Amino acid sequence: MTDLLRNYKDPIADLTSEIWIPRWVDQDISPSTVAAILQGGCASGAYMPAVTYSDSVETMQRHGDAEDGVLAYLEDILGELPPPPLDDSSWSGLAYHYVTHAVELWAASIEDDLRRILADKVAE
Repeated sequence: MTDLLRNYKDPIADLTSEIWIPRWVDQDISPSTVAAILQGGCASGAYMPAVTYSDSVETMQRHGDAEDGVLAYLEDILGELPPPPLDDSSWSGLAYHYVTHAVELWAASIEDDLRRILADKVAE
């Protein structure tokens, strides 16, 4: 069943409308990318838009403070923002920190639904 996610490379948005893809996540994200994020986190290279400083800064500029943005999502899920990293107090480092946390939490939140949808698709 693990390979079910890894082997499906088409966008989630083309697979189903049941799964919400936040505006701050690449809209073409695939189940295989979600599987890679779940396995090693964004920093493993599984999701480069979160770990490339310029991309994470752009994401935070566009979606950081929005009502449905990165910070609001983190606060909704965790009840508070994760504490900033002690080793990198740059704006780019903070953007990286918050975007990676949000993307990893989102990926974990859709795993069960995504597995169910793909299993149903395979069973058809």
